Amino acid sequence: MKIAVIGTGYVGLVTGACLADFGLDVLCMDIDEKKISALKNGKIPIYEPELDDVVIRNLTNQRLSFTTDMKEAVASSSVIFIAVGTPPKDDGSADLQYVLAVASEIGRHLDKYTVVVNKSTVPVGTGKLVKQTIASELCKRGVSHEFDVVSNPEFLREGHAVYDFMHPDRIVIGTESKHAEEVMRQVYRVLYLNQTPFVFTTIETAEMIKYASNAFLATKISFINEMALLAEKVGANVQDIAKAMGMDGRISPKFLHAGPGYGGSCFPKDTRAIYDIGRKNGVELLIVKATIEANEKQKRKMVEKILSAMGTVKGKTIAVLGLSFKPETDDMRESPSLTIIPELIRNGATIRAYCPQGMREARWRLADYAASMTYCEDTYDAARGANALVILTEWNQFRGMDLPRLRNLMKDRFFFDLRNVYSHDQQIRTIFDYYGVGLPR
Repeated sequence: MKIAVIGTGYVGLVTGACLADFGLDVLCMDIDEKKISALKNGKIPIYEPELDDVVIRNLTNQRLSFTTDMKEAVASSSVIFIAVGTPPKDDGSADLQYVLAVASEIGRHLDKYTVVVNKSTVPVGTGKLVKQTIASELCKRGVSHEFDVVSNPEFLREGHAVYDFMHPDRIVIGTESKHAEEVMRQVYRVLYLNQTPFVFTTIETAEMIKYASNAFLATKISFINEMALLAEKVGANVQDIAKAMGMDGRISPKFLHAGPGYGGSCFPKDTRAIYDIGRKNGVELLIVKATIEANEKQKRKMVEKILSAMGTVKGKTIAVLGLSFKPETDDMRESPSLTIIPELIRNGATIRAYCPQGMREARWRLADYAASMTYCEDTYDAARGANALVILTEWNQFRGMDLPRLRNLMKDRFFFDLRNVYSHDQQIRTIFDYYGVGLPR
């Protein structure tokens, strides 16, 4: 069985490499010639733990290859995964231009029965649009090749994507065809034999499962963040609250960690997209709407926390540790840092920033603020001469810092731990004026 994966971004590259690791013959296609050239030489364009090993191993074993030729990808494959971006429009809805462009290309080159799999996160009804687009192109050609469209949403966590693909909680397959269902069982045969749960359902249901899952997880984050704001006012400890809540089997402890708000490529985009889907169908999703608003409020509250504690940041230097939206990724999309840093600069602060992987992306995402920012070599370099230190992302290397050394490098003793990394550290409150999230002072 030959597999084609269209798109070599985060989802496409992980999907293609991991399917090749399952023993399948995989061809990844992208229009970016520079990226494809690099991938052919085993150079990975994104930071994702373990991915480079998987790509290089399967390149070496000739199970994984790369091309810029769409016709080659379509003609040589019996299963085609669409894994291109669906960026948000200004109104929050998903932009399907890239998905539908790929569908058109597939229709122009299809020459045999093929299963077309939507791996991209797409609104409900996209499967039908893809099917109509391919059929329209076949009609223009005057040919009648059979094909099926499948929805197979991804549930990959950045920083853990390879593990998640190899050890998924479930595989969701949305299809109207028994034959396509059997083909997908063969694609995921390794996982099927390992007794991974499979959910076979309709295309529309599969499309909605992805959005519903992400919206629910985002809601848990926004909920505990609001509890953190209240805990600070009443003198309670949000970590103990979350721990006790998580012991309830109906709730679970996952995603109950207070912080500066969620970010990344999925939660912000998917919550806005499912809210837009509801609006277009006459259903106002009030909980999802509140989740979105609470998340934006949380980022602003973190700025207010810093301003309130310091009185003013005008003329002050602030060391910021962590720029990516979470550890083990270089992804800064919708990262809290993109709200918090500009607000601090607008209030007169200068920033000394360090992130293990996020600084390259930060340089262009925060280019408008370059005059007020210095990118540093490590945590201690960032702390040098700072009036305050702010942890925005909980990279492991920030958990074991030499606190006395940090204090000696800094001008003042403000320490804003927006991930509660040091909440149980007995030493930190004797060295710094320590501020966590949802913790009593």
